[in-house]
Formats: sequence, C-alpha cells, structure tokens
Amino acid sequence: MKKLLVAFFVCLVFVAFAQQVIKIGAIFPLTGPAAATGVKIKYAVEVAQEIINNEYPEIELLLGKTAGLPNLGGAKIQFVFADHQANPELAMAEAERLIRNEGVVALIGCYHSSATKPASQVAEKYGIPFIAGSSSSAALTERGLQWFFRIAPHDGMETVFFFEYLKYLNQKYNANIKKVAVVYIDNEYGVHAAQMVKEKIKDYQADGFSLVADVKYPANATNVDIEVQKIKGAKPDAIFHASYIGDMTMFVKKYKEFNVVPKVVLSYCGGYQDPQFVVNLGKDADYFAGPNATTSALFKKMPILAKINELYRAKSGVDIDGPTLEDFASAIVIAEAINLAGSTDPQKILNVLKTTAFMAPYFVSGRIKFGPDGQNIYSASVMTQIFNGVYEAVWPEQYQTKEPAPQFPEWNKR
Repeated sequence: MKKLLVAFFVCLVFVAFAQQVIKIGAIFPLTGPAAATGVKIKYAVEVAQEIINNEYPEIELLLGKTAGLPNLGGAKIQFVFADHQANPELAMAEAERLIRNEGVVALIGCYHSSATKPASQVAEKYGIPFIAGSSSSAALTERGLQWFFRIAPHDGMETVFFFEYLKYLNQKYNANIKKVAVVYIDNEYGVHAAQMVKEKIKDYQADGFSLVADVKYPANATNVDIEVQKIKGAKPDAIFHASYIGDMTMFVKKYKEFNVVPKVVLSYCGGYQDPQFVVNLGKDADYFAGPNATTSALFKKMPILAKINELYRAKSGVDIDGPTLEDFASAIVIAEAINLAGSTDPQKILNVLKTTAFMAPYFVSGRIKFGPDGQNIYSASVMTQIFNGVYEAVWPEQYQTKEPAPQFPEWNKR
C-alpha cells in the first residue's frame, strides 16, 4: 500500500509539472531605432520555444526529442517578451517588472550591451540567471557577477580575431595592411570596442599595425560628414566599425560619397551582420566584412542549422543571421539548464550553467561552455565577407566558402 501511495504522489508531481508553464523573460528592442533587429530576434526566440515545447527529432537538439522539458514532466517554456526601445533605463525597469510581476525564473537579452548591463544587474539583485546572446561589450563579463552569462564572443575576443585575420591577409595575399582606424558609437558597446582596439593593438605592433584614427560619433547622429572626412584624412588600410544597422548604412553611403577606399572594413557584432545591410545598400554592401556566428553559405555544410533556418525563415521571411542565432542559442541553453536542473530553483539552474558543456550543433564550434566569468569560452564566429549580396565564410580556411578579397575595389569600378 505504501508503494502505491508513493507511486500515486509521483504521478501527481508529474502531472503538476506537465501542466506547468515556466516563464522566462526576453528583453529586446522591439520598437525604436533597432526594431528591425529586435523583431527578428523575437522570431528566433519563438522558434526556440516551438522546438522546446514540441517534438522536432529531425533537428537533433536535446529538447527537440520530446515535447516540453522531460525532467519536469513535460512542462512548457513561455518566453515573455519586453521592449526596451534601445533605452537602458527602460531595460532595467522591464527586468524588474518581469521578475516581480511576471514571475520569470530567468532572463535573456538584450542585444544592446548598454541595455544588457542594467537589466543583468537587476537579475543579479534578485538572484536569477541572465543569459546574453549577442551583446558584445567586454565589460559585461568583467563585473564579477555570479548570475550573468554570455554566448557571443566579446569585443576583446573579436578584436584579436580581427588582427589575426589581417595577419592572414598580409601573409597569404601580401595585402600590406598596417594602418587601422576604429569608428564607434558613443555607448557601452562602441566605447568598449574602441578600448579593446587600443589595448590589443599593443600586442600586434611587432606585426606593423598602428592606430591612425579614433573616431567616435553620437548615438543620435543623423550626419557623419565630419567623421568620414576625418577617416579619409587618416588614410587607414583597415577600418574597425562598432555600429548598428542605421549608423553603418549611413557611413557606407558617405564612404562612397567621399570616395573613402580602405583595403578592409571589419565590423563588430552589430549593423553589418544584419542582412538588412545588403537590402539597404545593394551592391555597395559588397566587400564589407565581419565575424558572424552563421551565414546562409554555411547551411549546406550544417544540416541541423539549415533545419532551424527553415523554421525561422517561415516566420521572418529571411535567413537567420549571426546575432539572431546567438539569441536563439540563449533561449535553447536556458531551457536546457532548467531541464537538467530538474527544477525552477534559481540556484540549481545556476549550478548547471556553471558546470555544463552544452551541445550547439548550430554553431561551427559545436558547443557552449561558460568560464568562471560567465563568458562562453568557445567562439562560434567565422569571418564573413559580402560578395554579390551573399555573406560568404572567408576565414578560417576550414570553414571557407569563398576566398576573401583583400582589397576594396574603387567605388566607380563595382
């Protein structure tokens, strides 16, 4: 009789979990200057939710095999979206609201590093996990927070990636790239990217690299004539950009107008990676480059990613891009952590996040593992360059879908 009672209560617990909906807050710029990007990220998180809550065995993700979280009796995940409008104060307020009023057990977000910073501090105060997908400011994982994790490579890692790529171009193609300019938006993301350039270039002075221009522009800039003239006067071989889609579009148009022709332009996680960049600029987008967690050119080599993209494209009408895939990953990882914890207890979820290597077959790295500072130690990035409107993987060579062009052509010869 006692065994029957135990079995009965186990069944009750299983049914309770099966009926449970576990809420996770998702804070992104759904309106405002980065709304186009924020809405696409929302689609990606919704795809993650669909995979988690239903059966997609062909996608070969841990939570694609069953409907819901198997270790919690099939409990469903619900991502509760909030809009920070690219406003850090609003991001902080929305984090507070989601935790106190919506009862979320974790947070993901916020794309803008300047919004991720205060929102994650709220999560730290309440003791719940926060996973940033695509926010890249190195400072985010330098705060000593216990509850913060980040999937994307930070701008310090990307800066090293940039210089190593330039060395590759110099060695293989005799590109003779030496003079570097950094161009950046005046916010958390841009300022820290520029700081990383100034720090990391010291390690590459023996390779002949020097910083010839440091160009900061305001977040609300509507004209960048002065900045572009300063860049042109410095005659850089390479330009490192920390800009969002609207800013990056504006700079490219001015580069063409003022006939700025560097050898290479590399962009941190931001505007360049958004496929809207090609829509905005057409053939003028060609030859720009930057790291990406994915590109449509890789789909043939990565079948699981291609299947995820099919679901994403059905919602968004476009292929998934690098930052969007990183935020998809944040949604998958937090759900897997809750499932592995077998609980919504924040401390148990935290322990899983700190100790587990998560499989990520949608990244070229194949896995995600957080270091002591919360940073994913495996960079998923490949260097991409646009050719005929397509983001091709150009480096490292084992992922190459096309050889890089080490020299921008003249604007009038495109």
